[in-house]
Formats: sequence, C-alpha cells, structure tokens
Amino acid sequence: MTKKIVLAYSGGLDTSVILKWLQLKFKCPVVTFTADLGQGEELKPVKKKAESLGVKEVFVEDLREEFVGDYVFPMFRANTVYEGAYFLGTAIARPLIAKKQIEIASQVGADAVAHGATGKGNDQVRFELGYYSNNPNIKVISPWREWELKSRSDLIDFAEKYQIPIPKDKRGEAPFSTDANLLHTSSEGKILEDPWVEAPEYVYSRTKSLENANPDSEEIIISFKNGDAVAINNNSLKPHDILTKLNTYGFNHGIGREDIVENRFVGMKSRGIYETPGGTILLKAHRALESITLDRGEAHLKDEIMPKYAEIIYNGFWFSSERLALQNLIDSTQKNVNGDVKLKLYKGNVMVLGRRSPNSRYNKSLVSFDQEGDYDQKDAEGFIKINSLRLKDFNKK
Repeated sequence: MTKKIVLAYSGGLDTSVILKWLQLKFKCPVVTFTADLGQGEELKPVKKKAESLGVKEVFVEDLREEFVGDYVFPMFRANTVYEGAYFLGTAIARPLIAKKQIEIASQVGADAVAHGATGKGNDQVRFELGYYSNNPNIKVISPWREWELKSRSDLIDFAEKYQIPIPKDKRGEAPFSTDANLLHTSSEGKILEDPWVEAPEYVYSRTKSLENANPDSEEIIISFKNGDAVAINNNSLKPHDILTKLNTYGFNHGIGREDIVENRFVGMKSRGIYETPGGTILLKAHRALESITLDRGEAHLKDEIMPKYAEIIYNGFWFSSERLALQNLIDSTQKNVNGDVKLKLYKGNVMVLGRRSPNSRYNKSLVSFDQEGDYDQKDAEGFIKINSLRLKDFNKK
C-alpha cells in the first residue's frame, strides 16, 4: 500500500490531471516538487495551483546554479552534441530533477515518486533510471502507462469533471508541446510532426529570426578556467549567470536554432525544434580554446568518445559507472583549458576572431613559413615514404 507520493509537477494540464488521478487512485497524500531550472514565467502560478488542488506539501526549488555548474558545464567540457545537432537540453535536466525528487521523498517520508512523461518518449526512461540510481527501492508510478486516459481531449474532460483549471491555450488540440530550461527550449508534436513542413515562426521563443536579429554585429570575449566559462568581457559571473548572459546575446543575434529529426532511445524517430542560444556560443568558444591548449592526441580522443558520452546522457545513464569514468577522463584534459576566446556574433553566426591562453601549445615559430624552428623539413620525406608503403602495396596493378 502506497503511503505518500512525490510528483514531479510542472503546473500544466498533464501533471495537474496526474495529481488529481494519483489522489483518487491511491487515496494518500501527494507532495509536489517543481524544479526551477530557469524556465521563467511558467513557474509563478505553480505553488498556488498545487495548493488549490489540495496539496499540503509543495516544494519549488531554485536549482539553476546546480543545474549549470554540476550538469551543463561538465557536459560542455566534452563538447557534447547528440547526433550532430542536439545539445541535450532536456536530457541533462532529468537526472537532477530525479535526484532532488528522491531527496524530497526521503525528507517527507514518501515511499513512491511519479512523473508526467508519456510512454512513447525518452523522459520516462531518464526519470526512472535517475530514481532507481538514487534509491533502488523506491516505487515508481508512471500514469501515462497505467491510466485509461488516451488523448488530450480525455485529459480536458477529466480536468473539467474535477474542476481543474485549464490554461486557455490548452483547450482543444494544443499546437505543440514544449520543454524549457536555462540551456534550451524544445518544441515537438502536432504541427511539427511532418518533417517536410517548415516550423512556423511562432514556435520560436528564445531566438529572434534572422530577419529580425540585430542589424549590427557584436564582439564578446569569454574567459575559461579548467574548461568552464568564468567571465564574459572580463566580468566574472556564476555559472547560471554566464549561461543567462549568453542566452541574451544568442536571442538578439538569432543564434541557436536547430530543426532536428532524432533517434529516440525507445526506438522511434522524432522531429523537434530546438533553441540553444547560449549553449551554441559556449560550445564554439570552448572548442576554439581547446584548439590551442589540447595536445592532438587528447583532442582527437575527446572527439572519438564524445558521441558515446552524448548517447549515455541522451539515454538517461547520467548516474552510470561508464558516464563517471568518461567524465573523469574528460575532466583530466581540461586542466590547461584556460584563457580567452574572442567571438563575433551576427545573424545566426558565431565566428571565432581570436584565442589566447597561458597554457597554449601553439608554437608560432614551428608553423611559420619564415622560420625553421625545431622542425627539419627534410624529415618529412622519410615520414611520407613510410606511410606510403601500404598504399603502394594496396594499389599495385
């Protein structure tokens, strides 16, 4: 018998219906937990709405600093991009929410947790792997896999029956669903399901269109220490303030839009519209600084393991031993990634203008056409001949 449930609660139609359904089905107290990851205005009514639905224990926690400092930044040290385009904005948020949800469950004496992810998506996997990693004995409730409600119209009917407030834009068929945090906004479903049809402009909320982007370019300098951004234009900032500031730059210059068809972990393809303004700028700057601070072997090894690291996060294995092992390897390469990167931002573009570091491995005298340095050009002849042996053998007529 379930004694108490902690629900990951957004305040939207789905989780509000789930809240009432849990109360009716399990006849036990339901605690709500809402993580403030920088999603903005939608957080304001959450506490009052939960209380209006009979919740006695409501948790709304500001996790922005932990989210960026302990999840986003470690991921960006690896230059992580899933399938060449997705910055994992939703995937990287789920393990933190799951961990905090389990902590609250322990705090309030709950023996179960619940989430609002559907049975077709990746988030059910991410949440539940996060739950079990932090409490192997927790009971997990996934209403979308259990209840009789099958569509949005069913949810609206349920909400009206139990007098659950319905946001005006949710009446009828919602045009698309969104997820937002400091790193990104993702939109998918309904009008976006046909991958041939261009996403309408109103889908975008975090970036100006190229037509409306700032008409003038802008230059900024991002400073790094041990692979993490620590200052913008010589102003030291906390991690979440860094990302917030970069988001503003990206918004104004139309940077960070991606239209993606991705391969979900559960086995289907999904089309999504992603906006990652600050993250797009940050990745470009980080790679630019690594280009002068990492040895070739380190740089190439990081590029080789990055897709695996991205897949691990995408699939929900943030708390796995393999992710921790890869993170230790990645972090060991970042001790010399210190310095500054100068960028120009203009009409959706992030252009590197310069990079400098006290730990730079760039040897001007070695590459200069005007100086020999420590390099004897005659040595290249033997190097080429040795490497040509197998090609000569393979291509014999």
